[in-house]
Amino acid sequence: MQSNQRNISMVMDLYELTMSYGYFKSKDITSKVAFDVFYRKNPQGAGFSIFAGLEQIIEYINDLHFTKEDIKYLSSLNLFDEEFLDYLRDFSFHGDIYSVKEGTIIYPNEPIMTVIAPLVEAQIIETAILLQINHQSLIATKARRIVTAAQGRAVSDFGARRAHNIDAAIYGARAAYIGGVSSTATVLAGKMFGIPVAGTMAHSFIMYYEDEYEAFKQYAITYPNNTILLVDTYDVIKSGIPNAIKVAHEVLEPMGYRLKGIRLDSGDLAYLSKKCRQMLDDAGLSDCKICISNSLDETIISSLILQDAKIDILGVGERLITSKEEPVFGAVYKLCAVSKNGKFEPRIKISENVEKVTNPALKALYRVYDVNNKAIADLIALHDENIRTAKSLEFIDPKKPWKKLEFKNCTFKELQHPIFINGKLVYKLPKLDEIRDYVSYQLNNEIWIEEQRFENPHCHYLDMTKSYYNLKSSLEEKYQKE
Repeated sequence: MQSNQRNISMVMDLYELTMSYGYFKSKDITSKVAFDVFYRKNPQGAGFSIFAGLEQIIEYINDLHFTKEDIKYLSSLNLFDEEFLDYLRDFSFHGDIYSVKEGTIIYPNEPIMTVIAPLVEAQIIETAILLQINHQSLIATKARRIVTAAQGRAVSDFGARRAHNIDAAIYGARAAYIGGVSSTATVLAGKMFGIPVAGTMAHSFIMYYEDEYEAFKQYAITYPNNTILLVDTYDVIKSGIPNAIKVAHEVLEPMGYRLKGIRLDSGDLAYLSKKCRQMLDDAGLSDCKICISNSLDETIISSLILQDAKIDILGVGERLITSKEEPVFGAVYKLCAVSKNGKFEPRIKISENVEKVTNPALKALYRVYDVNNKAIADLIALHDENIRTAKSLEFIDPKKPWKKLEFKNCTFKELQHPIFINGKLVYKLPKLDEIRDYVSYQLNNEIWIEEQRFENPHCHYLDMTKSYYNLKSSLEEKYQKE
């Protein structure tokens, strides 16, 4: 959590400093390089991911500096000379950063962020960039799966106490909101980001009182306009619901209020929700909402809805905030170009594993739309190719390079935007609600529904212009010969 009291500039791997020191000693600190951030596969076999964490990257870059205590600690490692430590004392970022907008629907192997900066500066920020993108993009993507499974029912983040630490809870709540949850139980996230907060009571509140009815009565008197009662402390059917109904009629209605809802946190949620709905309706409380919690995820939620469970609100905790089924997003930071004599020369990583061969060079990323404004593909081009106004464009599918392919009557939208230029922030940060709305707009209007299904989603195409494909192929051939 970035604040005046805590400087997180040293959130970096040691090798970023040891490499930087090597560059420094060889007098290479002013040489400019370009790094791309990308990831290799969508979590849980999904058809897409959601980009999140850009705002925190901006905060990090803006506050990047080494304190006296940082320099003292680095000196104690006996790895760096005083000249390098002096360089770090006055360190700040002077480079350029280009990125897709936060909330953009993203796909594997495309450059979602590009850093162009002096060599040491580009190297030192690697870990901080990756940890923000990897964490928040993972949670935002997981949240969207859960929200999709809920089919319009409200979803609240209940995950803080099961998160991996305080920051994971707070920024996880932020990412979950971007992904589409409607509220969070984490109060600090509500304060910091303006996310609506939600929460009522735990079982301990009910257990404190002599009996369940007295606990419900006390809560209703305290919060008459928002009474949601936890009904599974003792026995849902024999005790919880009858006492809730009694409080609704004897306490709330004489005060002019209605029972807002009940919550189930254990047991057979499908069966109990249906029994509760019937009992509440029979008591004239058809407007009373049913909230469920207890280790929910998109699979369980889908199953409950298939069983016709009577659910209005879902509180989702540990499996959201930790992305339990697949807790690693896997974004990487790879060198793609080096400046030589005023021009950027491409660099490529070759691997025995085909999926680890990188896309080299300075490049541009476009989303391609058909006449109905549906995103039919993403396209990698050389950074200086002018394709925005092309009426037709021949391209290469790198998985089927022998096919003759052409985009006709399509529009091309460049996805990366300048964030920092010469170390100065040039990007206007959107509000969190705007980021959240942007996610929904894309999924509701631009992204094919076939890409959004959980099982065997359609694979979004990542194509290349002929010029870019030829460049990459020539580099692959060059290093194969060597």
